[in-house]
Amino acid sequence: MAHAFLLFVLFPYIISTNIHACKQTKCRSLLSFASTLSSPPLNWTSIDCCRWKGITCDQDGWVTCLLLPSKGLKGGISPSLLGNLTYLTHLNLSHNSLYGSLETQFFLSLNQLEILDLSYNRLSGELPLSLPSSNIQIVDLSSNLFFGAIPSSFFQQASNLTSFNVSNNTFTEYVPSSICLHLSPSLRLLDFSSNVFSGNLAPGLGKCSKLQVFRAGHNNLSGLFPEDIYNVTKLEEIALPLNSLHGAISDKIVNLTNLAILDLSSNHFGVELPLNLGKLSKLKFVTFDFNTLEGALPPSLMNCTNLVEFRLGDNNLEGDISMLDFSRLSQLIKLDLRMNNFTGTVPVSLYSCRSLKAIRLAGNHLEGQIRVEILSLKSLSFLSLGYNRFTNLTGAMKILMSCKSLHALLLGGAFDGEGMPSDDDMVDFDGFQNLR
Repeated sequence: MAHAFLLFVLFPYIISTNIHACKQTKCRSLLSFASTLSSPPLNWTSIDCCRWKGITCDQDGWVTCLLLPSKGLKGGISPSLLGNLTYLTHLNLSHNSLYGSLETQFFLSLNQLEILDLSYNRLSGELPLSLPSSNIQIVDLSSNLFFGAIPSSFFQQASNLTSFNVSNNTFTEYVPSSICLHLSPSLRLLDFSSNVFSGNLAPGLGKCSKLQVFRAGHNNLSGLFPEDIYNVTKLEEIALPLNSLHGAISDKIVNLTNLAILDLSSNHFGVELPLNLGKLSKLKFVTFDFNTLEGALPPSLMNCTNLVEFRLGDNNLEGDISMLDFSRLSQLIKLDLRMNNFTGTVPVSLYSCRSLKAIRLAGNHLEGQIRVEILSLKSLSFLSLGYNRFTNLTGAMKILMSCKSLHALLLGGAFDGEGMPSDDDMVDFDGFQNLR
């Protein structure tokens, strides 16, 4: 009876051990993989590799996850070793110092893979002709040394791909906008930024109906802003800075009602901003600096009550900004309107933006005096007003010295024909203690 009871107690453990025991062939592959690397010990010492740190197995003992990010791994990726892990669904070797190329055989073996993250390594070479399987959902190859064109066939099997990030490499030729034509509309993120892509953004993005993030900044892109992007109504971020895109921003941009980040800085966009741009009420970060925009700021922008950063410096914008009502932009932290042709005075309504930390209005045609209401901006740490036509420098200095959080104050050429105040005028000088 005692033996029967003991068997009853141990039976679940025996079953569990049989279910979770690592396949010995996979154990040997993992140990061989580790032996090729120069890195801190992984402490893979137990008999059952399913119990090793960074390893997950299914109930049959097949290795399904290899997760070793930021482990100080140094060495080459061996397709012959990792390729034996044919049941692998998750592979994360990011933030290490791995080198070598991704051979076609490596991908062909891992035909169950769903998540591949090899970001922040030293991998190089061209990409293979295709992704491993239709199961793949997330691919992150960012911050490596890959080069060449991305093959048009690369995405043909990846019908479930949701995220594709190849930023910070040296890929060339065209951004594969046709990716959306080959796939089901499951893509949420596309990041091609910081490469050497060139040419136009070809049509096709409009087919990615679920796309939320599109980044292709820091490349050599040219041509017009792709029209079909205005059909992707789930977009939350468009970031295309530091390219050579030109033309106008279409009024159709108001279709992108979920847009929170719009960064088109350092391009050649001209003409006027869309009058109804302010209908994009979820906008938080708007960056158009270093373009050739003209005309006045659309008053509708003052309806974007979620704005945190608003940067339109170095354009050809004009108009009386004192007529704009900033009072509803309670979350605004940075305002940059430098190097334009704005006129009028500093808007009194701007002093209602109590979250403001940085204001850049230098290089315009502003006039009038600095008002004492600026002291209501308790968090203001950066103020640039140079090269305008303000008056009463002495009064301005007396006011601004009471801005206790001010770390940087740029006033060169801000006051028309006025020199620095005399010592007698500043007898109670005890401010600017935090200037750097």
